[in-house]
Amino acid sequence: MWNADDVARDSVRRQGDGLAGGVVAERVAEAAVRERETERALAGGAFSGCGSEPERLAAVWAAKHREWRRVSLLMEASGWDVYEPERDVQGSVWARERDERRQGVLSGHAAQLARRQNERDELRAELWLSAGSGRLIRAAAARAGLRPVEVLAQLAERVVVGENGGTVSVPPFSPSR
Repeated sequence: MWNADDVARDSVRRQGDGLAGGVVAERVAEAAVRERETERALAGGAFSGCGSEPERLAAVWAAKHREWRRVSLLMEASGWDVYEPERDVQGSVWARERDERRQGVLSGHAAQLARRQNERDELRAELWLSAGSGRLIRAAAARAGLRPVEVLAQLAERVVVGENGGTVSVPPFSPSR
């Protein structure tokens, strides 16, 4: 859902809240060291056989280093004693964009779950009718300008189950488009 820059920006925004300039400078230095360490380990094959996570870790540390540096420069240019995420215009824009993307992903996921639930509730069946019943269904479909399967679907949608659950009936209806 989030790329390395998103992870770094969110992390720095949360962790940096209320930090003084000297502490932010320490975080810049720490991120630079971590970035170099992960790049060296990656280049040296220290992570071989670990999948794509080492590359992601290296990208996140590089992004954190950039973001801590950006925050440090912003504080210096603005004359802030402490970092306050609410005053960081660019950081706030990025945070809103992340939240919007997250909400979009969550909404899409919820819609997908709802579709899956509906699909589980659906019943797909191959139906073999006697010749007599088949002729009646085909005739009703022809009169309504429908396919026989559409008449059967309408028939199924109108099923009423008795109170005891043992009887099934369909009230009279006229198939329609």
